[in-house]
Amino acid sequence: MALKATIFKATLNIADMDRHYYADHHITLARHPSENDERMMSRLLAFVLNASEDLEFTKGLSTDDEPELWRKSLSDEIELWIELGLPDESRLRKACNRSRQVILYTYGGRAVPLWWEKHHNKLTRFNNLTIINLPTAPIEALAAMVERTMSLQCSIQDGEVSIGNEDSLVSITPEPLHPA
Repeated sequence: MALKATIFKATLNIADMDRHYYADHHITLARHPSENDERMMSRLLAFVLNASEDLEFTKGLSTDDEPELWRKSLSDEIELWIELGLPDESRLRKACNRSRQVILYTYGGRAVPLWWEKHHNKLTRFNNLTIINLPTAPIEALAAMVERTMSLQCSIQDGEVSIGNEDSLVSITPEPLHPA
């Protein structure tokens, strides 16, 4: 019998002073059986950093031809494609060809510089690709906040993200890799 996804509910109160975006989002996150809390909270952080009324979670890990999140136009064209992790160059090339803008959020500590060293020559040619590294310690602190039902206050100012609940507050400064 196949393992089923675990469902999480999150209420996000987002105040993004950098983009002048202020909204509440009530989202449902399905955590794939192979996904850990760090990856799930990285997806949530990617949502917070790009929040809009049209941004949607996709089937993610369970399908190869969709990103983790996307925003589509009314004519069903992909405007924003958001990936997570350390994908191969061919996946990012395909994403850049299918979408107006692609954002990759890398995570994984010491593996990120090795991945970047291997792929940066091929990836820097894509003008519509942005690569941002999520530092390990804050992602682990976010993972410690995981509950089946979460209510999170999220603020973004001058590139720094603060996410908190009743018990703790985590500050994250995403690190741009490309364009530097």
